[in-house]
Amino acid sequence: MSRVGIMTFLHNGNYGSTLQAYALQRVIREMGYECEDIDYQPDPREKILNLILSGNSPKLLIDGHKKRAVQAAQAGMREKQQAILRFYGQRMQLSSPCRNRKELEKISNGYDILVCGSDQIWNPVWMNPAYFLDFGDPEKRRVAYAPSLGISTMPGKRKSRRIRRMTALFDAVSVREEEGARLMVTITGSRPRVMPDPVCLLERSAWEAIAAPPPDRDPYLLCYFIGENPEYWKQVREISERTGLQPLVIPVTGESYEQPQERIDGAGPEAFLGAVAGAERICTDSFHGLAFGTIFEKKIDLIRRYREDDRESKNSRVDHFLREKKEKGLAAMRQEGLRWLAENLGSE
Repeated sequence: MSRVGIMTFLHNGNYGSTLQAYALQRVIREMGYECEDIDYQPDPREKILNLILSGNSPKLLIDGHKKRAVQAAQAGMREKQQAILRFYGQRMQLSSPCRNRKELEKISNGYDILVCGSDQIWNPVWMNPAYFLDFGDPEKRRVAYAPSLGISTMPGKRKSRRIRRMTALFDAVSVREEEGARLMVTITGSRPRVMPDPVCLLERSAWEAIAAPPPDRDPYLLCYFIGENPEYWKQVREISERTGLQPLVIPVTGESYEQPQERIDGAGPEAFLGAVAGAERICTDSFHGLAFGTIFEKKIDLIRRYREDDRESKNSRVDHFLREKKEKGLAAMRQEGLRWLAENLGSE
C-alpha cells in the first residue's frame, strides 16, 4: 500500500484550514492509501529565514504577532486551539512534528507520494517553498490538489520564477480557482485543471456525522468574520433588524470580541459545523464560511473582504466558488474532484 504525505496549513487556528485538511486526508484514505498530514510548524528561525529568502513582507510578522496577541488575551481562543489539536488527535493521522527543512527532508523518505493542498498554501504574499514540496527526492511523485494562489494579479518576477521552478517537479497540478489557473499559464506556460476545495469532496451527510449538536437557541444569524471592518457589524445589525434573527458570533478577531452580540467562544471544528448546520442564516466574509453554508443549504449574506483594486485581494476565491456552484452544482464539483484525485495519485 502506497504511503501519502500531505502538506497543508494545520496550525493557523482556522476552522476552514482544519476541515479542508481533514477532508483531503479522509478521501485519500478512502481511496485505499495510507495517508497522514505532515505536522509542519516552522520554528522562529525557519520563519525568519523563509521571510528573507522568499522576499515576503515583514508585515506578515506584524500580522502574526497581532493574531497571537488576540489568542493570548482571550480564553476562548486558547480553548479553540486546544479543540483543534484534539480534533487532529481523534480524527486524523499526523506525522511527528517537523520544525525546519532538515526535518522535512528526513520525514519525506517515508512516503511514496507527496501531496500539497488545499487552502492558500501557494499564495505568493506569504510564499513558503515547503508548501510547493520543495524537499525530498526529486523523483518522488508529487501531486498538487487545489492549492489556492488566492490572488488574481501577477506576483513579482522573482516569485514567479520560483513558482515556475518549483512546480516543474510536479507530476500533476490542479489549483482551486480559475484566476489561479490563468496566472499559472502566465507563470509556467501550462494550464492546470481547476478542482474544488477538499471540503466539497465530502457529502453533507459526512459533515453532519461529525458535527456537534446545533446551539440550543431561537433561530439565529450566524456571524463569522476573518477580517476586521466596522461595516461588517453595521450589516449584521441591518440584517438582524430586517429578519428578526438574533446574531450569534463565532469570534476570530479582536473586533469580534468587542461586539455586544452573543458569542460561541472556544468552539472546536465539530461545534463550528454544528453552528453552521443549525443557523437560519449566515453572514460571513470567509471562503469556508461560504462553502459550508452552501453545503448545509443556508441563506448566506456574503461580505467581500477586499477592495477589488487591492493587489492582495483574495476575492477570486469566492467569485470562482459562486460561479462553479451556479454552473455545475456541488454534486458535479465533488465527482470531478474525486475523479481527478484518483487518476493522479495512481491506481491502488
